[in-house]
Amino acid sequence: MASSSAVVRILVVEDYESWRRFVSTTLQSQPKLQLIGEAVDGLDAVQKAEELQPDLVLLDIGLPKLNGMEVARQICSLCPRSKVVFLSQENAGDVVRGALATGAKGYVLKSSAATELLPAIEAVLAGGRYVSHSLRDDQLGKNANSHAHRHEILFFADDTVLVDGFAHYESGEPGDSSGY
Repeated sequence: MASSSAVVRILVVEDYESWRRFVSTTLQSQPKLQLIGEAVDGLDAVQKAEELQPDLVLLDIGLPKLNGMEVARQICSLCPRSKVVFLSQENAGDVVRGALATGAKGYVLKSSAATELLPAIEAVLAGGRYVSHSLRDDQLGKNANSHAHRHEILFFADDTVLVDGFAHYESGEPGDSSGY
């Protein structure tokens, strides 16, 4: 998991008990990850984060008492060293962009968590950002994991040069951007 030998202290914020159990079991499978607390509503989450100062907060958006977006804003302010990763079923681009705008470093769809939660945690702890694969480009309108798209304008002297250029583009040779 993480390259450093330090244990990563995690707070899980989720109001649905079965989902909390799944996340807890996933975390327990990794010796470097330690579940230090759970919260079932937004107000409790902010209080526990301030008290426990976790390294990482795994946070749902739809929470009672205070929604996850506001919880993330408050945690990022009160606990500047804590990193936030959203775990949500919400897949609308505006929701994902809003969640990341709170200061959160990751966004994982619950439907992808079995395969993406641990890679997301690893990426965020390494200082990166992570967004579920199915949300990249389509819902966000740009590549969410900071890989820039490249657009080119080409001018051709004649059709032969155009056809040759197109053949290189379609084949995936260097200089094309068809890999997206």
